[in-house]
Amino acid sequence: MNIFSQLRNKPALSSPPKQRRGIELKSPREIEIMRQASRIVATVLKEIAALVEPGMTTADLDAHAEKRIREMDATPSFKGYHGFPASICSSINNEVVHGIPSRKKVIRSGDVLKVDTGAYFQGFHGDSCITIAVSTVTPDAARLIRVAEEALYKGIEQVKAGAHLLDLAGAIEDHVKANGFTIVEDFTGHGVGRNLHEEPSVFNFRTHSMPNVKLRAGMTLAIEPILNAGSRFTRTLADRWTAVTVDNTLSAQFEHTVLVTEHGYEILTDRTNV
Repeated sequence: MNIFSQLRNKPALSSPPKQRRGIELKSPREIEIMRQASRIVATVLKEIAALVEPGMTTADLDAHAEKRIREMDATPSFKGYHGFPASICSSINNEVVHGIPSRKKVIRSGDVLKVDTGAYFQGFHGDSCITIAVSTVTPDAARLIRVAEEALYKGIEQVKAGAHLLDLAGAIEDHVKANGFTIVEDFTGHGVGRNLHEEPSVFNFRTHSMPNVKLRAGMTLAIEPILNAGSRFTRTLADRWTAVTVDNTLSAQFEHTVLVTEHGYEILTDRTNV
């Protein structure tokens, strides 16, 4: 989940934990706690991917996520964060990010459903997002989902101590553009740890607006490319949370919490390990 861009125009509706400044390198003890927090997130998302079916509502998914996060002795990272009212973000089709779960939002066959969630466990957060093809989607939608997931891993493959953030940003950008899609620039990835959002911002495209940070072992990053089938531009609905594509085209997103190691990376929210 990333709300940095949105918060420039949106006052906090609650008092979030005090943010630490700068990039934090996690100790072995802290990394182990983050593994556990991230495993909770991965477990919940894997369950939701298996559970979702046409006729359910996004509120049903939110209730499941909160129940399971609490059963695993964690608390939902998103619920109450700057006033966000739920434990997941559930964004359907042209909804890009920060969709609010509702009993009025019925999931239908052919939907492109983004589910983003986080867990706070013993002082640390895990954060991840998946895009689910509900039943049978169109070939174009399936391709968008596939390229979005591929783009995430193209970025992750660049991660290691001594590399730079724009190495992974460039790998993501090149893959997305080669496949004819656009990258949403309004929202970025971020550091994650004691706070849900920490430094540095993790861009999915080449930019000179932020320092090109060198990666160091012990950094933990939420990498989250967001792709649109049409225009890269978004607008925010009247609920002040849900961002949608300006041209009503589809959007897809994948996100992992990733640990930087001396020789590569570890995907802490890997769903294949739960």
